[in-house]
Amino acid sequence: MTALRPERESEAAYGEQPYAEQSGFDQWHGAQAQGAPGVPYGPIDEETVALRLSDLSQEGASHGRSISASDATAASSGTGTPTGGRAARRKAAKGRHGRHGAGGAADETAEASTAAESASASSGGGAPLSRVEARRRQRANKPGAAVVASRAIGEVFITTGVLMLLFVTYQLWWTNVRAHAQAGSEASQLQNDWANGKRAPGEFSPGQGFAILHIPKLDVIAPIAEGVSNKKVLDKGMVGHYSEGALKTAMPDAKTGNFALAAHRNTHGEPFRYINQLKPGDEVVVETQDTYYVYKMTKTLPVTSPSNTSVIDPIPKGSGFTKPGRYITLTTCTPEFTSKYRLIVWGKMVEQRPRSKGKPDALIE
Repeated sequence: MTALRPERESEAAYGEQPYAEQSGFDQWHGAQAQGAPGVPYGPIDEETVALRLSDLSQEGASHGRSISASDATAASSGTGTPTGGRAARRKAAKGRHGRHGAGGAADETAEASTAAESASASSGGGAPLSRVEARRRQRANKPGAAVVASRAIGEVFITTGVLMLLFVTYQLWWTNVRAHAQAGSEASQLQNDWANGKRAPGEFSPGQGFAILHIPKLDVIAPIAEGVSNKKVLDKGMVGHYSEGALKTAMPDAKTGNFALAAHRNTHGEPFRYINQLKPGDEVVVETQDTYYVYKMTKTLPVTSPSNTSVIDPIPKGSGFTKPGRYITLTTCTPEFTSKYRLIVWGKMVEQRPRSKGKPDALIE
């Protein structure tokens, strides 16, 4: 089936037929698009112009001026239908809106300035105060003696509290840190000297370490030094041996006697803090350069006077021992954080073991 083709009114070839002539409307629309003057859309509405003139008269009155004849003429010409193309009409519309916008901005500026003036007037920004009035106001604002005194007392209390807190921190924390470091260093030095043969048994000078105390139940390992001086021995975290004057006691290798020791219960390493937990049968070991001395605890005296030196006698009173022997006595302060009384723990030697035979069972985990 053959497709149908449109019939041609003439014998001219396709593309050669002339276009129809433009109509009158097309000619007018083209002239308007090119900005040429043309016929307005319709007659000017006189009533609309009158209303517009009335609005302009009211605006002029509100701004304190009258509308001149030229203004009225410009308004009437502006309200008429603009001639020209679409661009001309947009330009005329922008001009009208610009005049109204400027007037509104001026009104807002005037209102803002009026409000600022009223605010400044109400805030009392008048004449400055006289010298007498200024002094009176200054005296009225000055704090009284009671206020100054209360502030001073408060500052004193705060300063005192801070100082006390620092002191407690130093006593309970820093002294332990420093003492543990010093005691650990002394114990390591002792063991190194023993291994190298630098120290021999004999007399020791005050503050000199000569043995190591082991309390396995309390996990205590502390060097033992000659004397019970706070500065030279006890404050360094070491255990002191009563070895001077009337308080002199026996050494561990003595055939009979009481090996008496002292140490801090609180602060400065506090090696004897928990000796009140020792029970009869608990073992304590004294390690020297060539021997281990093993003691078993027998009795505890919870409280006694610091002047009761009989607790470190060769046969200590109150210990239950009745004849000479090889004893050990541990002494420290009580109650905790005070030095009002003394806590005493006694023990009796049960084994003397040469180092060549190895550690005693109490030190073997």
